[in-house]
Amino acid sequence: MLSNVLLLALVSSSALAQSFRRTGACPKLGCVFPPDQTDFIAGQTFDIRIEAQAPVNGTEAYNGGKVDPEFSLHIGGEGAELVPITQFLGVPESTVSSYNFTYFEDYFAQDAGARTPVNVLAKSYRNVQLHNPGTYRVVFKYNNGMTTEAKWCVKPLAKVAKAKNMIFFVGDGMATSMISAARLLAHKTINGKYQTTLKLDEAPAYGSQMTHSLDSFITDSANSASALFTGKKMTVNGLNAYTDSTGRGFGNPAVESVFEMFRRITGGQVGIVSKAYIADATPAAVCAHTAQRAQYTSIIEQYLNGISGNQSWFPWGGVDLLFGGGAEDFLPGPGNGNVSQFERWQQFGYQLGLNNTQLQAFDNSQRALGLFTQGNISTWLDQNVYKNALDLAVKPRGGRGAYDQPGLKQMTTKAIDILSTRAKARGTGWTLMSEAALIDKEMHVQDVDRALGDLLELDDTVRATLEHLKEIGELDDTLVVITADHGHGFDVFGSADTKYLDAQTTDRAKRNAVGVYEQSGLSAYQVPAGVAPNNQTIFKGPNGPGFPVNWDPRYTIAHGWSAFPDKREDFQVNNQSERVPAIRANASAGFFFNPADNQRGFSMSGNIGGSNGQGVHSLVDVPIYAFGPGHELFRGVMGNVDLAFRVAEALGLGRDSNVTAPYKK
Repeated sequence: MLSNVLLLALVSSSALAQSFRRTGACPKLGCVFPPDQTDFIAGQTFDIRIEAQAPVNGTEAYNGGKVDPEFSLHIGGEGAELVPITQFLGVPESTVSSYNFTYFEDYFAQDAGARTPVNVLAKSYRNVQLHNPGTYRVVFKYNNGMTTEAKWCVKPLAKVAKAKNMIFFVGDGMATSMISAARLLAHKTINGKYQTTLKLDEAPAYGSQMTHSLDSFITDSANSASALFTGKKMTVNGLNAYTDSTGRGFGNPAVESVFEMFRRITGGQVGIVSKAYIADATPAAVCAHTAQRAQYTSIIEQYLNGISGNQSWFPWGGVDLLFGGGAEDFLPGPGNGNVSQFERWQQFGYQLGLNNTQLQAFDNSQRALGLFTQGNISTWLDQNVYKNALDLAVKPRGGRGAYDQPGLKQMTTKAIDILSTRAKARGTGWTLMSEAALIDKEMHVQDVDRALGDLLELDDTVRATLEHLKEIGELDDTLVVITADHGHGFDVFGSADTKYLDAQTTDRAKRNAVGVYEQSGLSAYQVPAGVAPNNQTIFKGPNGPGFPVNWDPRYTIAHGWSAFPDKREDFQVNNQSERVPAIRANASAGFFFNPADNQRGFSMSGNIGGSNGQGVHSLVDVPIYAFGPGHELFRGVMGNVDLAFRVAEALGLGRDSNVTAPYKK
């Protein structure tokens, strides 16, 4: 009896392997996409896919790898009779595709080079919708009597739309501990009481979200942004598309984002702003669909025309504005048929701007493409304090010295002007995704000062956005949501006397420069800059309120990480360029200490695999802030997928077959 239990445990563990999965969200040999526990906005467009799999060998071997050709998919409302999916949805039967793939069951199999071949028969049903709120039971029968069941739920319809417009800010990688650190740098305390606070601290709604992905508890920016924008869990690297077993970037079962749904239902405007290269995961999750986030050429095409590949999605018509870096993906190359995307987008009616001067000169009534660098736009710290790094920034069409770059605030406020102008002319609303992308980029390379600078830039942008919305008369109609897609395992545990640290000659002695508890003292990033007429001390640096007065004081924050490569730490600002904490000695070696990085610091042996030269994401819950109509929907603890449903409720996107919620102030 005991041996049978152990055998069952071994079989089950192989199906739900930690490091290797036969197919994500598919613990049985029958896969259903969307999988079990999926929720939908009423009327949201999505694809259905079923796969019957038969491994040739290994712990899940079935029938010598022969798939039973007879399989079926049935669906029904809660307590109702199950009927064939084609009858229920009124769609034609799909053709069967046949293929095979291989995978490793675990690390031992990988070390031995023992791949498990799997044969597959599959069907897909494209562009379907469920309109009636409630619970649905989905049953897939395959392989001579095996079954896989899924429970789907369509959320209730909103009675009224609370907001006409929506701005969704993403502080990529922004955990609560980082917000605490940024507040400490930018705002002064007297006897433990802050004299000023972040704009985020003033939000009338505050919550937090859990960031787990579909089949792992550590997420990346692609599937986490997809969860935020579609309400669906995805596998790592997936953008609004479930990763099926084909191994292909396209043709996977896709799902509609709230931005696409907003465009389809209301005809409203949609804009994207990011400080990253614009084909990066978070901006792409607004409207791109692929199981492989690195499909940059296709992502850019989807910004312009919609889905590519073998799927026929609803008419998209392109984003109304696209601002960010990554101009190299628009230059002629083999991936885009050697066509310049700059000129092509202009032929589609987009204004083109390649620097901040041209951005500010855009006609607010026209669509706009703004690409201000190759790669990422420079960090706030490099744009405003340590400007030598701008010598290395690459201009959109090539060449060093991209000095006239916009910041997140300039891009966001200009985007609002264009979207609101165009929406008013058409009698619609508008939506905007604005990403503070470099918080995450800099946390990966352990460059805390640059990361916190961009977090404070996000806070400054939120403040300016709310003021600008009030100026143009859109504040009462616009929901503003601010959150992160995931966090990093970072926190502040004390202060560091950098002068004393520099004077020591051993790693052990340098560590004695770190003060904890009462020895942590007070923040030295804020110093008095004058006296106001009411005799109140002013703490204001050259970059205005909300930023440190001194970025490189003697007493800095001492910080630690849950995941980092080999590195040296001196707790001081890198004033010449972004950090590179670890490098490879050669192509076959792992990552080790970068001898040119933080030479004054003490060595810290990494705690992640040697193949990683940067830190990685963490499990930590991340914060949610909301302002404006519908803000109350974002209070409390929720999953990342819940935000899409709350956005949909605020905008009244859920609909039965013909009716959507009216907007009323």
